[in-house]
Amino acid sequence: MSSRSIIDHPYHHTLEHETIMAQIFPFRGALYDAGIAGAARDVVAPPYDIIDAGGQQALYNRNPHNVIRLELGMDQPGDGPTNNRYTRAAATLSQWMQSGALKRDPQPAIYYHTIEYVPPGADPNGPRKTLRGFLATFKLEEFGTGAIYPHENTRAAAKTDRLNLMEACRANFSPIWSLYSDPQDAILSALAQAAKTAAPRITFRDDVGFEQRLWAINDPAITRQIVAAMASKPIFIADGHHRYETALNYQKLRRQQAGNVEGLQPYDSVLMLFTPIEDPGLTVLPTHRVTTTPLPSFDEVKALFADTFDLQEYPFTGQTQSTMRRQFIEALRTKGRTAPIFGLALKGRDTYLTLELKPAHRPPAGASPRTKLDVSLLQQLVVARLCPTQQEQEAILYTKDDDEALNWAASGTGTGALLLNATKVSEVKDVATAGERMPHKSTYFFPKPLTGLVMNVMEG
Repeated sequence: MSSRSIIDHPYHHTLEHETIMAQIFPFRGALYDAGIAGAARDVVAPPYDIIDAGGQQALYNRNPHNVIRLELGMDQPGDGPTNNRYTRAAATLSQWMQSGALKRDPQPAIYYHTIEYVPPGADPNGPRKTLRGFLATFKLEEFGTGAIYPHENTRAAAKTDRLNLMEACRANFSPIWSLYSDPQDAILSALAQAAKTAAPRITFRDDVGFEQRLWAINDPAITRQIVAAMASKPIFIADGHHRYETALNYQKLRRQQAGNVEGLQPYDSVLMLFTPIEDPGLTVLPTHRVTTTPLPSFDEVKALFADTFDLQEYPFTGQTQSTMRRQFIEALRTKGRTAPIFGLALKGRDTYLTLELKPAHRPPAGASPRTKLDVSLLQQLVVARLCPTQQEQEAILYTKDDDEALNWAASGTGTGALLLNATKVSEVKDVATAGERMPHKSTYFFPKPLTGLVMNVMEG
């Protein structure tokens, strides 16, 4: 494994030892056999953490081989330590591998993946974007080594659930989504060139109209080239912090069970989708806050924030609401390029309000990257004042959709909507490399990779 001194490494913590570099591996992916399992679009699923109970049931009903039975099984009456959704997932995986519904590729490969899509809120008939990346396994490293950087905090309950599943199944069904820097686009260009010589292994239009394509690149010369190129790059987790920390916990558990074992084991790595930070197909959406507890009146809110923010009102009637909403959101986006600015709407008030942070209250240039984030400023200067108790803050709803946030406030689902601009990818990198973590619900990278396109079945 290659390494270099932290002195000449562009991203590092101040460590007394050398920075550990990223190491990836081609792997023998487990893919569905459409002839046995059914069409790809019927057996894949969105990431487990964005599936609600209705969506879970719909995926169960859709196809008996849908990956939901592995990734997010249902609890049943009478479940206990020896019979539960985790043991059922393990039994189902074993059954599918034996029947051939799932088959491991004979040769290790790196899987080139593209998603062609229309960004949320954009004209459905307008230009489409294409997210590009590749799937491989990543050698697990602790945070702080310089190989991999988190940017968000995690919650214990989610990690317990994922560890139970990994222990039972010894597999990664969904990839952690990570970012790396490649301004010359050398890595994906090489994979795209190799993909031109073969038909995609998987190609379909998914439920929301996105074109999903996957190629298996197993030419050893090309995979060696990709492995070598990635070895000098720090990795930033975009989505899947819980799953990465779970993989580290699982690795520790297996090492305790196995004792001193020579060489790398299957549990020493984890499935990842890698995308360049510079990829024009990468979209980061804002995560708006919708309060559900009582708020001050509109006039009281204005008085509360007048010293800290420049306030601009956008009053509307039933006839002008649509036009004024567009103007309000456009102002939020345009002014947000140069200053921290937030949008606010209160239930029962026909006025939108922008809050632009006054220069005197903006963080100094030398402030930490986390302090300068819009989402940090919103939390500290707005949310904490409107919802001062932890109970009130835990009752907040989240959405990435501008209109949904405003509609929730208007309909009474919420008491107020707080809109903000998306965190920039460069800001995610700055926070991560400074060794900081972002506030909860800071980023929403888009489009999310589907679960079940290719899996990392470690054993059995």
